[in-house]
Amino acid sequence: MTPSRLHLLDTAAVAGIELPKQFTWPFHYVPHPLATFAASRVNSYISCQQQWHDELRRGKMLGVLVVSDTVGRLGFVAAFSGLLAGRNDHDYFVPPIYDLLAKDGVFKTGEEQLNAMSRHISGLEESAERAALLRNLTDAQEAMQREVEAAKQAITVAKERRHELRATQALSDSKQQALLLESQHEKAEYKRLRKRHQAIIDDIQRQLGALDDEIAQHRRQRHALSERLQQQLFALYTVHNARGECRNVASIFAPAIPPGGTGECCAPKLLEYAYRNALRPVCMAEWWWGDSPQGEVRRHGHYYPACRSKCLPMLTFMLQGLDVEANQLATPVRDAELHELYDDAWLTVVDKPAGMLSVPGKLMDDSAYTRYRERHPEATGPIVVHRLDQETSGLLVFAKDKATHKALQEQFAKHDIEKCYIALLDGILASDEGEVELPMRPNVDDRPRQMIDHEHGRPALTLYRVLARENGVTRVLLRPLTGRTHQLRVHASHHAGLNTPIVGDRLYGTPAARLMLHAASITLTHPATGERITIESTPPF
Repeated sequence: MTPSRLHLLDTAAVAGIELPKQFTWPFHYVPHPLATFAASRVNSYISCQQQWHDELRRGKMLGVLVVSDTVGRLGFVAAFSGLLAGRNDHDYFVPPIYDLLAKDGVFKTGEEQLNAMSRHISGLEESAERAALLRNLTDAQEAMQREVEAAKQAITVAKERRHELRATQALSDSKQQALLLESQHEKAEYKRLRKRHQAIIDDIQRQLGALDDEIAQHRRQRHALSERLQQQLFALYTVHNARGECRNVASIFAPAIPPGGTGECCAPKLLEYAYRNALRPVCMAEWWWGDSPQGEVRRHGHYYPACRSKCLPMLTFMLQGLDVEANQLATPVRDAELHELYDDAWLTVVDKPAGMLSVPGKLMDDSAYTRYRERHPEATGPIVVHRLDQETSGLLVFAKDKATHKALQEQFAKHDIEKCYIALLDGILASDEGEVELPMRPNVDDRPRQMIDHEHGRPALTLYRVLARENGVTRVLLRPLTGRTHQLRVHASHHAGLNTPIVGDRLYGTPAARLMLHAASITLTHPATGERITIESTPPF
């Protein structure tokens, strides 16, 4: 019996497509032709669903899993992230791993409690009592300011009058004493005035504080209930792997707490449906439909890796038992050399190949730093002056002693070191030169991706100049005046920047054999000689 959400592929339509030898590594992949063919079928379907048009235009991640059934027929199942039209279960797509919207389920029951608590908190915040206290506090503070300023002015006038009397008249001792007593009385009255007003303000603030403490207590109770509900839900999200083993999401992430929304992404839903219905996973892909989210880089129709914060722990378990492609980001580039373009007693400039880490990572020890240390045992101190993305090739500077490292770091901090990159952009850039100034910060929900944030982001400035345009590709020179993570990649791809991603950018554009970004030149002041030197490297593309 064919599972209800399985869409069989026309044998003739895919006859010329060879099956993949291994299943897709979902965090770094080029979509297999079978996956892109299935994705085109999904796109055709949703393009006809006018009732979803506006919601999908605002942006949604879609996914497809190509599978074979028990008799060897090829087909695919499709998924969307989160909800679609307020529902998590549509006939064309796989169902959720756990139905959050079940009427008598844990989530709906808990949600009703949370909503009731939220309404109660809003009622307290917007109550007539709190509004009256806020008005009274403002009136009391304004009254105090008016009367205190008037009293100050009166004291100043009286002081000037007494000063004039003393300067123009010969006053008796009793008159002098009277003026002194008058001054003391005015000061005492001023203090009593301030004290009376402050007592009124303190009483209002005490009442307001008591009400706000009650609101804060309700907020803490709501937060605690929300966390308990999350843990209950994650215990109900049960998933399998290809070995038939079963675990819930809470245990997969333990001792950490899973991020909100874990289990609602496409990839886990697709794999879980396949396992529950005896379907063998063949390959998969995820792509974005609609407008880019605020601050992020998501392009309509482009394929993207699975998110790491929510999906990496889950998929690490769910992929067990499948023959999965190697993680290219954790595979040493043994056939690539680390060429030294400049070397003296103080520093070395190397030409790092694409795919090689600048420093050892969690999944791989092989790196430019590791190889350099093997080659230069005489180098001491911190050594690493700056870094390049793993997928970026080009010039990397190492220091051989602590003093040189400190001097070069100071040059970077003062922007005295000039770096230029060559990149191929996936499209034709209209302008010949200019600048991109967009503040950036990490995307905490999907590291290592970065995003634009005008409120909390750090300043980031890139200068660019077009070198050539040919065959739908633009060759540009990029000069970053700041050094934010993924700065050039985000400034190139973001719609408020160049709106033209770098060729081969798996995070912000379209994946390919490599990222076409190369650190082509670096200019610095030699820490020992004071000479201004420039080292250049020709891009391998």
